[in-house]
Amino acid sequence: MHDYICLIISLILIVAASSIFCNALEHLGERLGVSAGVTGSIFAAVGTALPETIIPILAIATANGNAVNNEIGVGAILGAPLMLSTLSVFVMAISVFTKRGISGKIKPEASGLERDLLFFLASYFLAFACALIPENPLTRFINVVISILLLGSYFLYLLLTIKSSAKLVDSGHVTVADEKLFLTRFGFKLNNIIIIVQLLLALVLLLYCAEMFIDAVKGIAFAHQFSPFLLSLIIIPIATELPEKINSVLWLRRGKDTLAVGNITGAMVFQGTLLPVIGILFTNWSLDSKLPMISIAITLLATLWLYFNLKHGGLKVWHFFINGLLYILNISILIFYG
Repeated sequence: MHDYICLIISLILIVAASSIFCNALEHLGERLGVSAGVTGSIFAAVGTALPETIIPILAIATANGNAVNNEIGVGAILGAPLMLSTLSVFVMAISVFTKRGISGKIKPEASGLERDLLFFLASYFLAFACALIPENPLTRFINVVISILLLGSYFLYLLLTIKSSAKLVDSGHVTVADEKLFLTRFGFKLNNIIIIVQLLLALVLLLYCAEMFIDAVKGIAFAHQFSPFLLSLIIIPIATELPEKINSVLWLRRGKDTLAVGNITGAMVFQGTLLPVIGILFTNWSLDSKLPMISIAITLLATLWLYFNLKHGGLKVWHFFINGLLYILNISILIFYG
């Protein structure tokens, strides 16, 4: 019962912290004069991806030959992009369904979204193609080369995203803060220092509440005897990723589609390039089970579905519902066979 109460309280606090975090980010982006794509895909994505990044790192770093820890670490690396590309966008669709309708359009800035999706697809495919290479004398060398390519791809992604910012600002895609900074309501003057203070306070509160949420979810999961792999693939990503993606729900409901979708896809690029490097270098990076392969395939399929619709008429609310169905399909297969 205690875990369920903590779950509800943490969710309420997460929504409040997310609202304050979004408010600070909008003012920061406006002050810097950057595009909404930079604010969503880099600032928001990286800031809210930190907790779920720490979990596989700690699990793998403290493994010491423990197969369960490695299983949890690899599962968390797999589960984060899966949850982002399916369940997160599904929740976003639900949040605007009554307002926009099933055929309502979701209109993020197209060039930035296309870049996010292509970088993720290429990096994620490369990372997990690496796991299919049979063990041989060159395995270590190949793993290091692929890790360098993944790190380089994220650096290139950052450069291209920042470089495109000026042109997007000129075309009207600048970050705009619609509401006054939260801390100014308490007598503080609007300046860069106060914006950073609010951003950090909101992030600390978000991390604290997310940890409370994670503990509650893990307690419930262990009480129902989930396996370590299912826990790391399903429960941990929901606990770490989904609460912090409340930012995207809030932005989408306010009509800030570029910020909302960029927060999701920017985090996908971050999780699909940097996290696999940890798995490739510090675990036995091989897929000897069909279950991880199914999750990888569904993640790629969900991302390709978004990319296809983006290129053919634009994204609509019902497109995101299909991603939700893919998540349900994945969970059904994992529970049935796992």
